[in-house]
Amino acid sequence: MPFLDLQRQMGLDMDRWLLRQSTAQPYGNAGACHAFEREWVECGHGLGQTRARRECRPEYEDFMECMHRTKLAARLKKILEQRDKMIKEGKYVPPDYYSSQQEPKP
Repeated sequence: MPFLDLQRQMGLDMDRWLLRQSTAQPYGNAGACHAFEREWVECGHGLGQTRARRECRPEYEDFMECMHRTKLAARLKKILEQRDKMIKEGKYVPPDYYSSQQEPKP
């Protein structure tokens, strides 16, 4: 008789130890970037490492962006630089609630 679900019975989780987002999460919800990681792993499964790096680059970049938010940070930095430039030129005036000059609220 075959051993069904032997890993669970022994308390092992060999299938998920490599994946960051597949580990046990609080309240049993999936990790924030779980879907991107899964796409990347599924894309590279069965390919060699060299081929997977070349063919699964978009999936890997999506996963890394979800994990580190580097493109988002760079975009926000450019937006803030543009805002500061427009304030210097006098083309933009921030609203009153933006500055710390307003009266404190009770």
